[in-house]
Parts: sequence; structure tokens; C-alpha cells
Amino acid sequence: MLYIPPAMPRQSDSPADMIEYAFVVENECVGWRLDHFLMKKIPRLSRNRLQRVIRGECWVDGRDAKPAMIVVPGQKVTFRRPAPPEPDAPRTLPVLVTDEEYYGLDKPAGIAMHPTAKYHHSTITSVMRELFPSEALQITHRLDLETSGALLVARTRDSAIKLKGAFAKRRVRKRYLAVVHGALVGEGVVDAPLGVAGGLVRVKMGVKTVAEGGQPARTRWRALQTFGNHALVECWPETGRQHQIRCHLFHLGFPIVGDKLYPDETIFADYQDHGWETIKDRVAFPRQALHAAGLWFPHPITGVEVGIESPLASDLSALLATLS
Repeated sequence: MLYIPPAMPRQSDSPADMIEYAFVVENECVGWRLDHFLMKKIPRLSRNRLQRVIRGECWVDGRDAKPAMIVVPGQKVTFRRPAPPEPDAPRTLPVLVTDEEYYGLDKPAGIAMHPTAKYHHSTITSVMRELFPSEALQITHRLDLETSGALLVARTRDSAIKLKGAFAKRRVRKRYLAVVHGALVGEGVVDAPLGVAGGLVRVKMGVKTVAEGGQPARTRWRALQTFGNHALVECWPETGRQHQIRCHLFHLGFPIVGDKLYPDETIFADYQDHGWETIKDRVAFPRQALHAAGLWFPHPITGVEVGIESPLASDLSALLATLS
């Protein structure tokens, strides 16, 4: 399945309050009506809303579309719709390292990697298109919305393949810094498989046995400094499971400061539905205090290990100053 995510509107032919979607019809959808195909691709939109969209600005291979027309595998379906209100998000993306094959970028907290139901213009992919309009950059890994720090972006197709492969083969060393609740001391390893928790929030992960569907997950950690009932912890994830560091630190009994999902998913649900004002009395910090401090990986051409390091985000430095 090929999905081309929502793009920034083209200034020449699309107003600034519109967003554009594009999908390529898969073989399994042969003979489908256009509205049925789009319902499959964007299930959150009702059929009536999709039909209104199709009668507005929608094209199949550049030709005006109709809801009942039959799609053919390989066709490109494009449509525009009004952009829903979008939360404020940072749009800066400082460059930490420049190489002919990649950039090391410094991701701020609060910006999504790719378009989501809430974010369409203020995303890493959109900002990269603005900052590097002549380059077809590819993100090689992911950071959570609220996580700041080092982000590796490939500048060529071949480098993207090699760098993504290095992540998949666990040839990338990753260092994170987290501020946690509790006076954690010492060092150790959390070797606990992770799987979908199955609770109120579908993206929440939990420790599961392999028999229960858990995937191997291992994180090395070391407490760097304590601040009363808090600690600064260095983490080296040896696997790359979703929410691995957040979930493993919670499993240890030391959840990350500001995390809205671990341990209490009701806080996360309230935040998603009603915003910060409804949870600010239950969360000690506006975002999860987690920072991607560095990445070390084989250079896509030479194979020699190189690295990117990101200084601790200013809001986390201020948090530590307050705690101390």
C-alpha cells in the first residue's frame, strides 16, 4: 500500500486553510466505488462527508471525480478539504550536523513527526519541506510528539535505505535522558517484553510475556543525579519498541515526569479530548520529560560509526534547576 501523507498546500492553487490528501489504489480495491475506497483510507470521515468532499475538490489521475465512479489499481486519488483547527506547535528545526548523506536535526517537543488527526501543517515532514524545498528528505526513525532531541534524516534514497536498515538491525546506539518521579539510584537493565496493554487508550503499551503477545524489549539505565524525590536517568534502549523507555521506567516504579499515559491513561484521554486545562492539576510538567540526547550509527557510505548529539532541551534544563 502506498500512502502519500497530507502535504502543505501549494501556494499557486490551494488556499492556506486547505489540506491535500493523496492515495494510490491498491490491487485489493479493484472494482470499488470511489467513495468506498476513500472510506477505507479515512474511516473517521462518514460516507456523506466523503461524498461532499468528492463533489468539491477531488481528482482521479488529475480528472474530476464522482462518488460512484469505479477505481482501478494504480490510480492516484487526490482531494482537498478544509483544514480543521490545529493546536499550536513549534516550527523550528535546528540543524545539529550536516553531511552529504544525512542531516542531524534537533526536534523540539510538541511537534508531530507525520500528519495526524490533530496536526497537518505543523509536522516534521511539513517543516522539512519548507526548510529544504529542493531536497526529498526521509525520516529514518521516530520520536514521540512530546520527546525532544536528536533526529536523523536521510538526504538520498540510498542513504535512507541503509540508515533505516541500521535501525532495523539494531546497529544504532541511542542515548536518552529522562527526569523521573522517585529517587532512583544505581544502574541496571530492564529486560521485559512489551505489547499493547489493551486498556482505554489503544496506543498504550504494557509488559507482556511472549506468550501473551509481548515483543522482546531491553533497556539499560543509569541514574545520573537525584533531586529529592526525582532523578535524572540515562537510558540506552537496545530494542526499539513503541514507548519503550516510558513503559520500562514505569515498570521499574519510576514514571517519567509529565507523562500523561504512564501510569494513568485517564489523564491522557482527558488531555486528548479536552486539553491541558483539564489535567494541569494532575500532571507535574506540561510534557513528558524525555530527551533523545544522542545517536551513533554507521555512516551510510563509509560504514564508520558517526554520531549526533543534542544538548538537553531548555525546558528540561529549567525543570532540573527548579528541582535542585
